[in-house]
Amino acid sequence: MSHRPRKRFGQNFLHDQAVIERILTCIDPRPGEQLVEIGPGHGALTGGLLQRAGQLDAIELDRDLIEPLRDRFAALGALRLHNADALAFDFSILLDGNQQLRLVGNLPYNISTPLLFHLIDQAHVIEDMHFMLQKEVVERMAAAPGCKAYGRLSVMLQVSCTVSPLFSIGPACFEPPPKVDSALVRLCPRPEPLVAQKEMAAFSALVAQAFAQRRKTLRNNLKGLVDTAQISRLGIDPGARSETLPISDLIRLFRATNGEHRARSA
Repeated sequence: MSHRPRKRFGQNFLHDQAVIERILTCIDPRPGEQLVEIGPGHGALTGGLLQRAGQLDAIELDRDLIEPLRDRFAALGALRLHNADALAFDFSILLDGNQQLRLVGNLPYNISTPLLFHLIDQAHVIEDMHFMLQKEVVERMAAAPGCKAYGRLSVMLQVSCTVSPLFSIGPACFEPPPKVDSALVRLCPRPEPLVAQKEMAAFSALVAQAFAQRRKTLRNNLKGLVDTAQISRLGIDPGARSETLPISDLIRLFRATNGEHRARSA
């Protein structure tokens, strides 16, 4: 395929065949599953996914890639190409019956975080996700409390999903080579998120404020939202930094403040 990678789309095309096979083994596509590939690019994974599952939906923003992909893989199975922006795509329209979606993709690094949040909003229609991302982003996604990488992204993803880093991928496996290492990660939406979907926006606001200035204490970051006495009553040190708090403590802080807000509004 002669298409040149476009910087504005964040295109880095995977070409290492050993890595491609390893990724396909991790995904383990089965016949009849509802697979969705985000950003197929030149189709490094597309053929293997289509051969194993027999059908595939693919979301591709670059319209110049649509016809070459259709021509190349038409004989391998039912390939449904959608020329669309994954950041604005409603994945629920792809559902056929009760089977949930399995998402796969080499995600552009420049939109990976907002795209992950967009997908978490639609987690109820997703069985699992396998994504290639910047290694640093994967480390943030899976980080535990007390770790430098732990922050808002870690909390919000882990509230909704289990996050499993699988293996690292070097720059030479892509064309053009990115300036950073990549990694494959598996996300499995929880049957029940740790925070109810209707409360997620309010919880996200508290988490964003808690991590707004990492070097500041809870007392300072949550000023105006939670007072020192409220934090202490929960058995949480107001002088602690948010990066040391387990997700369960952040949820308890949210429950306490949300409960008091509802009481005042009653």
